[in-house]
Amino acid sequence: MSFPRTDSPLVTPALKELEEEAVYVIRETAAQFERPALLFSGGKDSIVLAHLSRRAFAPAPIPFPLLHIDTGHNFPETIVFRDELVEELGVKLLVRYVQDTIDAGLVQEETGPNRSRNALQTVTLVKAIEELQLDACIGGARRDEEKARAKERFFSHRNSQSQWDPKNQRPELWNLYNGRKNRGEQFRVFPLSNWTELDVWGYIQARKIPVPSLYFSHERPVVPREGGLLAYTEFLAPIEGEVPTIQRVRFRTIGDATCTGAVLSFAETLEDVIAEIAASRTSERGTRVDDKRSESAMEDRKSKGYF
Repeated sequence: MSFPRTDSPLVTPALKELEEEAVYVIRETAAQFERPALLFSGGKDSIVLAHLSRRAFAPAPIPFPLLHIDTGHNFPETIVFRDELVEELGVKLLVRYVQDTIDAGLVQEETGPNRSRNALQTVTLVKAIEELQLDACIGGARRDEEKARAKERFFSHRNSQSQWDPKNQRPELWNLYNGRKNRGEQFRVFPLSNWTELDVWGYIQARKIPVPSLYFSHERPVVPREGGLLAYTEFLAPIEGEVPTIQRVRFRTIGDATCTGAVLSFAETLEDVIAEIAASRTSERGTRVDDKRSESAMEDRKSKGYF
């Protein structure tokens, strides 16, 4: 894979600095760990990570696989895009299924109208790490997303049970990352830590990176729930009297269809999306129903091994 000798004018000095920082972290991960993998959800952040990984090692192939923890409740557009991207990058894709974890009796499916498999991903991920003997998982979390994620380091230590203790993290002075670990311990690595949502979209625009159509305005049946709009799909448990309506929406973040909320939008292009986000006063994860279950929902999940 070759890249242009000169950058697009859209690659601002700030974006270039973020790109170089992320590439450095990705290369450090490959150098310090024996069995890393990139956690891939099909969302914009993991897509950018995949392209940054290609840039980090070009013209050689990406030296680690992509790992997708599949809840079984995906938007079809996400899976189609995932498979096309994997073919384009020539990278190995590993998929582990939450349904297999349920069938094995390791977790119990939630019941009720707001049931979701999002939290069940944690057990499937931890089992996948054990099975594949991974010692580092590269993720697309950013510090601006949520208060628990703001506590993460670039190299975020996990104990042998994949648990996260925000008080037991290594200092990262002068861009020196300490990947030392005891047997069975692992790290989560977050190359996009210093990026914002606007940075991600600016980079997608500047580097002409394709993203799923879900991120752009389209007509879809939705229902209002938990203060947001949820896509009316086969996975959503109906509530008596709830009537779906066709709305023009898009998604700011993509995950399990049962908890990923849409926003009303007419943004059909990258320029429209960037302008809309710049004017927004709500967080992109403000549309995620799973984050509203408690004040510490994300931190509780992360302490158990969540992304």
